[in-house]
Amino acid sequence: GYIVVRLDRWRAIGLFTEYIGNPEKMAGVFIDNYYYTGDRGSIDKDGYWWFVGRSDDVIKSSDYRVGPFEVESALMEHNAVAEAAVVGVPDEKRHQLVKAFVILKAGAQPSRELALDMFKHSIDILAKFKIPRIIEFVTEVPKTLSGKIRRVELREREVERQGSVGDTPDLEFYYWDFPELSSKKN
Repeated sequence: GYIVVRLDRWRAIGLFTEYIGNPEKMAGVFIDNYYYTGDRGSIDKDGYWWFVGRSDDVIKSSDYRVGPFEVESALMEHNAVAEAAVVGVPDEKRHQLVKAFVILKAGAQPSRELALDMFKHSIDILAKFKIPRIIEFVTEVPKTLSGKIRRVELREREVERQGSVGDTPDLEFYYWDFPELSSKKN
């Protein structure tokens, strides 16, 4: 669900009072004595709270919602990964596919075998619907001055790329190109 701050008893110090000149946006974040942070979270069966991600970054794949933070964290556990950035990319059947942009640690070389190992690693850690369907090895990802990943740029790049023919990077690997990952038996 959405992460909100209840405001009926007090107002958080440092919480802004308005989006100047943008009443529509104000109406969307201050609702019935609650401030909607723009973040999403969940509670597991043991009562633990989990951060899912920014609402505008959440990936909608089939009928599931996938937070990029969880997928990035899982990929970061792989011994070859220095950094990962995850976004949803357009897909006709599923609305969006989970795509990971992976920066490797020094000494690790991008390859089909490494992509397969990362897919297997993801299968061991993540729910099936959260597994990246595309892994692209990159040397950098766009970031803000404060070092946050600019997912909006990655999404825009993917939309532009879909419109062009034959513009598939050499270091991009698709889950479905690895028959050994299929759970279907012949």
